[in-house]
Amino acid sequence: MALNFRKLAATALILLPVALPTSAGALDDAQKKELGAFIKEYLIANPEIMLDVQDALEKKQQDARLQQASAAVKDNKDALFASEYDLALGNPKGDVTIVEFFDYNCGYCKRALSDMEDILAKDKNVRFVLKEFPILGPESEAAHKVSDAFRKIAPEKYGDFHRALMGAEGRAGEESALEVASSLGVTEEQIRAKMAESPNDASVKEAYQLATSLGITGTPSYIVGNEAVFGAIGSEAIGQKLANVRTCGQTTC
Repeated sequence: MALNFRKLAATALILLPVALPTSAGALDDAQKKELGAFIKEYLIANPEIMLDVQDALEKKQQDARLQQASAAVKDNKDALFASEYDLALGNPKGDVTIVEFFDYNCGYCKRALSDMEDILAKDKNVRFVLKEFPILGPESEAAHKVSDAFRKIAPEKYGDFHRALMGAEGRAGEESALEVASSLGVTEEQIRAKMAESPNDASVKEAYQLATSLGITGTPSYIVGNEAVFGAIGSEAIGQKLANVRTCGQTTC
């Protein structure tokens, strides 16, 4: 039976560190040329190996990112789950907490609003923390300043404000945020007075510091149990992670 060239070449590549001197400098020019030609020939004949290498690299990077985030969650529990700057929707005494980092001008966050609503409708024992994270430019920063002031003035209506502004069409900014606030009974004069009295600098600084620690670079991003979840993965996937936390204390059992 003829030997399979791919298997033979792969075996040779694996054994190279054993079969050859440990230092490339120990090879003479002819050996280096022969080795380089062999590797090139093998990779050209089997280019799919490069895809395997890329997949392995991405998995290694993702695993490292998740480990970093898991350690950061452990080190920043109070700031993540019980910050004075955040309000939570759902059950204030829920047995599992979700934290969402969001920006009012994030298109994926707008689409993920329905995920939050679906989770809160189906799971009456979840606490959903909204972490304001304005990263999409001056308009986002202005909208979040109004949002922060509104939360301080009328915390009982913050959920309605969030839903209205996040669900609105077009880009959010100071004007649109003020319109939402006014529709909920908080005047522009009240908002501007509160922004002057109590700016949101500290809350934004805390959100950015947490995001850096967790490896969060975009929105929406979530914290569920001990895990950072990057991107809008949908209510079903988040729901499964919630179920796992309740079953084994981790998002993956």
